Amino acid sequence: MTKVYSFVALLAFSSFSFAGNTTFLPEAKIGPDSAKTWNVGAGITQKLLHLNGEWVNPYGVAYLKAGAFLNGDHEVGGQTGFRYPYHLTGKDKNGYYIGAYAGHLESKWVDGEEKARLGAGIDLAYVLLSPERISSFSVGIGAGEKLEDRQGRVIEETEPRIQFSYTLSMGL
Repeated sequence: MTKVYSFVALLAFSSFSFAGNTTFLPEAKIGPDSAKTWNVGAGITQKLLHLNGEWVNPYGVAYLKAGAFLNGDHEVGGQTGFRYPYHLTGKDKNGYYIGAYAGHLESKWVDGEEKARLGAGIDLAYVLLSPERISSFSVGIGAGEKLEDRQGRVIEETEPRIQFSYTLSMGL
């Protein structure tokens, strides 16, 4: 019983010791005049032709992409993600951003119908950020879910895939 009380006390005191420590928060690198807060545009991610919305905040750029795949029956797909400015190179907030994404990675034919494959990954992007527009080129690596047909045969394994993307957005 004393071991349980000791463990509970350890958990309680460890949470108190970190309560006032805010050094774990990332540095806010994007000022309010660097870009419009809301941006809309279009782009292509692998074979997903999409419209996108981007939210610029002090810590980076969050985005949502929705569109259709160019191959097959044009299955609907989308992705969401966030990019943090890692190294800025220009007078605007241009530079290298690191991020993570989740959503539809590709579409495949399974049992006579097209299925959009879900997955997630990380990316490195070069973002051209100005008050009028956002343009980003990115390369990422992610993995999608395993696809099987009705008989249980594996159509597509869960393995790393490279993803290329380009988007262009204008401020609202």
